[in-house]
Amino acid sequence: MGASVQRFLASVCLVLVFLLTAFAQSGRLGRNGSASNSTAIGGVFLSGTIVIDGGDFLTDAVEIQTVCRGQRHTETRTDSHGFFTFQFGGQRDTGSDVNFGADSPAPERRSGVFDRIPQDCELQAALPGFTSDIVQLGGRISGDENADIGHIVLHRLANVEGFTVSATTAQAPPAAKKAFEKSQEQLKKGKWDEAQKLLEKAVALDPKFAAAWNELGRVQLEKKDSTAARHAFQQSVAADPKYINPYRGLIQLAERERNWQELCDASEKLLALNPVSFPEAWLSNAISYYGAGNLVAAEKSARRGLQIDREHRVPKLEYLLGVILLEKPDYEQAVQHIQAFLNHATQASDVAEGRRKLDEIARLSSASNVALAEKK
Repeated sequence: MGASVQRFLASVCLVLVFLLTAFAQSGRLGRNGSASNSTAIGGVFLSGTIVIDGGDFLTDAVEIQTVCRGQRHTETRTDSHGFFTFQFGGQRDTGSDVNFGADSPAPERRSGVFDRIPQDCELQAALPGFTSDIVQLGGRISGDENADIGHIVLHRLANVEGFTVSATTAQAPPAAKKAFEKSQEQLKKGKWDEAQKLLEKAVALDPKFAAAWNELGRVQLEKKDSTAARHAFQQSVAADPKYINPYRGLIQLAERERNWQELCDASEKLLALNPVSFPEAWLSNAISYYGAGNLVAAEKSARRGLQIDREHRVPKLEYLLGVILLEKPDYEQAVQHIQAFLNHATQASDVAEGRRKLDEIARLSSASNVALAEKK
C-alpha cells in the first residue's frame, strides 16, 4: 500500500471519529422541553399556542424564538398541545458563575443576558418544513406581568413533501393518544422504562401510529437497544412515509454503527422529502459518501448543506468540505473552509481540531512547494 493511500485512510479515520463523536455528544434527538437553563429576573410572562394552517395535529415540539435587533434566541418549546409560556425581559441569569468585575463589559453589551426591549423584538415559531407568522412584541406587551400572544400559525412550505408532524396522529384512537401524551410526560422526567411501556401500549392500540413508533424508537435508542430501535423507526416509516422524524433516528443508528450504506440511504430519503430544513442531514449524507471513499459525492453534499445553512448551525459542514478539498489537493480553499469552521466553532475540542487541521494543511502545502521547486 502506497504512502499516499495510507495517509488518506488514516485521515479518513481521524475525520470520521471527530465528526461522529461530535454527533453523539450533541444529542440531536434530545427530548422535548425547555431550550435553555436560563431564567429571567423581572420581565413579563408570554404565552400562546402554535397551530398549523389546515388544522393538522402537532406531533413534535415547536421552538419559540425571539428576534431582537437581528439576534435570534430560542426561548422555549411547546408542549404536545402546541402551548408555550416563557418569561421575557428583565435581567437574564444564564446559570453561569459570571463575575461582573471592574474589567467586565458593561451589562447592556452582554448579548442575551440583560434587557431586550419589546419594541425591538419579534416572536416566531420554528418547525422544519414550515414558515411562521411573525408577532411584533412592541404591540403586544403593555407592561403587565402576563401577556397572551394568542395563536401563531405555521404554514407549509410549498416545495417540501415531508414534515416533522404526522397525519396518523389525528387518526389514532383516544386511548392511544392518551398513552402517547402520558409517555411524553414520563420522558420529560427521564423515566425511560415507564415511557416505553406507554408507547408500546399506544402502538398496540394503533399499529399505524407513526409518532408513537418514532418515540418508542427514540427510547430504545437511548437504552442502546439498536435492533428494537431500528424496528420501531421502520414501523414509523411504514405507517407514514412522509414523516421525517424516524429517518433522523435511522440516521443516528447508522452513524453509531458506521454503516455508510444505511447512512446514505436514510439521509437521502429524508433529503428527498425535505431538502431545505436539515443541514445536519446534508452533513450525514456527505459523511456517508466520505466514509465510502466517494469524495466527489461527499463534496457535492457538503456544498448543498452549506447553501441552506445560512445561520451556520452546522459548522462541521465547513470542516468536512475543507478536509475533502485537502485531498484534491486544493490547499487554498481547504484553508478557507477550515477557517470558516473555526469562526463558528464553540467547543474547545472543535477549535483544537480546526487548528490542528490548519497546521496539517500548512505542512502539506509547504512540502508540495518544496517538491515542485526541486523538480524545476
